[in-house]
Amino acid sequence: MASDAARAVGVDIGGTGIKAGIVDLERGELISDRVKVATPEGAHPPDVLAAVTEVLSTLGVADDQSVPLGVAFPAIVKNGRTLSAANVSDDWIDFEAEKFFEDGLGRDIHFANDADVAGVAEVRYGAAKDQAGLTILTTLGTGIGSALLYNGVLVPNSELGHVQRARHGKDAEAYAAYSAMERHELTWEQWAKRLQWYYGHIEFLFSPDLFVVGGGVSKHADKFLHLLELKTPIVPAVHRNNAGIIGAAALAGRPTA
Repeated sequence: MASDAARAVGVDIGGTGIKAGIVDLERGELISDRVKVATPEGAHPPDVLAAVTEVLSTLGVADDQSVPLGVAFPAIVKNGRTLSAANVSDDWIDFEAEKFFEDGLGRDIHFANDADVAGVAEVRYGAAKDQAGLTILTTLGTGIGSALLYNGVLVPNSELGHVQRARHGKDAEAYAAYSAMERHELTWEQWAKRLQWYYGHIEFLFSPDLFVVGGGVSKHADKFLHLLELKTPIVPAVHRNNAGIIGAAALAGRPTA
């Protein structure tokens, strides 16, 4: 991959939607429309590949190998393999996903965990830019994704949405994700009490210097962040639901920037 590209394409694969756009890597901004299609029912590999091909075709870059391509995926990613599957088919577990996409698209890609690339977007172009020490980004959505960034360097594949609640034996995300708020019809104040437990626990474990809260709900940060009592500063992400696209593109076009 080129390390000095001016622009790159990012694709963000989620459990409900697949989004893509062309990104200016100097400014960290979309310079195209954001294209989105529904994630195919079941989210099996061939169907997801077809949907990714569709969004790239809509952007007009399906055959343009001069533009680096990054793909973000909701799974633990090691050496190009997906070792887990969040809201997608179990077919992805222990699957050579990077090679599958490269073979199917006929080009090289940069492939990474979706929360990790959101963290990269925020550390290069957003709320965590120039932040010293440990930043923990969390995405609050269907689940809770996380990215650990130490002095601007990503420590990949943290899974802080899966810390356990000792009293109930459930993952944190089952209790405190935005989907839990919707599922249980909680008020912002009721949800904030769950977030207080979650962020307080993560704060105790890691003593971070900054929390960044991403995901679509970050646009409503004024309704709940001020209700949390933490020693660590906590701020909304700048790029919200575009962070996956921007971070994936950034890692593809400038992997060491």
